[in-house]
Amino acid sequence: MAKRVHQPREDSEFDFILRMSGGPVLAYFIGTWPKAIESCRAMDLVVGVIADEYAGRLTAVRTDITRCPAATERYGITGAPSCVLLKEGEAVAHRTGPMTSVQLREFLDEHL
Repeated sequence: MAKRVHQPREDSEFDFILRMSGGPVLAYFIGTWPKAIESCRAMDLVVGVIADEYAGRLTAVRTDITRCPAATERYGITGAPSCVLLKEGEAVAHRTGPMTSVQLREFLDEHL
């Protein structure tokens, strides 16, 4: 996992990261059940690259659905991996399913 990607262990830590971010946040939600693991691991690599490319413009947060159930519910996450772009804590864009780095860049550039 890239150093620029935060990994909260619980909801309170997720909320703290949002408050301290000072700008847009890409929260990507991962699942640890067998059918989700492979695509979530692939997203780890993609988000790591994007976090480096967008450093200073975006905070990336890898959010485990089981560790952060309140955040998962708050943003209506129903599958993993899911990406939510947040501005001032409010969701402005949401996408479920794995993405390539090109697709994630397009998603971000459309909504940042």
